[in-house]
Amino acid sequence: MNTAAATAPSEGTALQARTPLRGRLAVLSVMLGIFSIVTTEILPIGLLTSIGSDFAVSDGTAGLMMTMPGLLAAVSAPLVTVATARIDRRVMLCAFMLLLALADFLVAAATDYRIVLVSRVMVGVTIGGFWSIGAGLAGRLVRPASVGRATAVIFSAVPLGSVLGVPAGTFIGGLAGWRTAFVVLGVLSVAVLALMLLVVPPLPPTQATRASLLRTVLARPGTRFALLITFLIVLSHFATYTYVTPFLERVTHAGPALITVFLLVYGAAGIVGNFVGGALVARRPLLAVSLAAGLIATATALLPVLGRWETGAVALLIVWGVAYGAVPVCSQTWFTKAAPDTPEAASVLFTASFQATFALGALAGGAVLDHMSLSAVMLLGGAVAALLLVVAGPWSGRRFAG
Repeated sequence: MNTAAATAPSEGTALQARTPLRGRLAVLSVMLGIFSIVTTEILPIGLLTSIGSDFAVSDGTAGLMMTMPGLLAAVSAPLVTVATARIDRRVMLCAFMLLLALADFLVAAATDYRIVLVSRVMVGVTIGGFWSIGAGLAGRLVRPASVGRATAVIFSAVPLGSVLGVPAGTFIGGLAGWRTAFVVLGVLSVAVLALMLLVVPPLPPTQATRASLLRTVLARPGTRFALLITFLIVLSHFATYTYVTPFLERVTHAGPALITVFLLVYGAAGIVGNFVGGALVARRPLLAVSLAAGLIATATALLPVLGRWETGAVALLIVWGVAYGAVPVCSQTWFTKAAPDTPEAASVLFTASFQATFALGALAGGAVLDHMSLSAVMLLGGAVAALLLVVAGPWSGRRFAG
């Protein structure tokens, strides 16, 4: 996503009147909002078996908890951006944080799996809406000289959700039950909402992204290639990573505490990959995405063989974490390069495509798991990632390859 929104001339005076402290706190509140969203979205990965057992559903069916938010986010990202073009962005951010809190409390109180899926629909709407609005707010919350740093703070929430949020939620779930983990997330979302109400200033919309503009950007060759690489690499990752906990339990035979450690190590590797990928993609975007795809293909393909031992599993999870950590920034960069003149439209298309593929990956992995095996899920996911290396070749000399 492009994170630098244009600041209207009338806004310049307002920015000068705001204190640096309030601006930093506003950025922090957006970061915490994204942290809550990311953690809520992917927490079921760490609790998949526990939740599925409580409702007597298969692991593949439990994977719908990952599919539903992605599909709804893909739909809500463009719809929310277009439909709320004239509504104050502060109001929308707070509304989505309230919706997230309600979703967390609903799943914690669910007595039927269908209620769980309803809550995940609410999460999906929150993801699409909050990301489309919040991703580009750094330029409106702090002075121009601080926009780059503020942007980095906001997007640090993504790897932090994997490094801190999911392992912490998995630990709480193992200690006090998976419902408690969602209650804690609900409380966090309420706290973030309160902080936003206190520190985020009024943010009237400065420009509108219309459906016609999205269609224009989508027709560009560079945008279509960005969609293709995002589809392949994200499909590969979430078809496999969604079911990594069952794999570690049944193939590696790791206990709950060790799985938490493994997920923490994976998340830490993802932070490294985020910074390495960000540095490389600025200079060699095609090389960056190709390396990420190649490493994901290698890690997932070898997991059924080397992942039978704890040492092999954690080593491959480190490789996998570094590789996937680079994926969001690589994908975002390709969309930005394809539409440098329309950053908000690029952001919406990135969000929608990423979330749609997220959902399809979880669904495809669940279908393979229900009909085949965990090892088959990993092998097929690796094959999809390797396919990206084949289709990326013809783009090596084109302008969008950098």
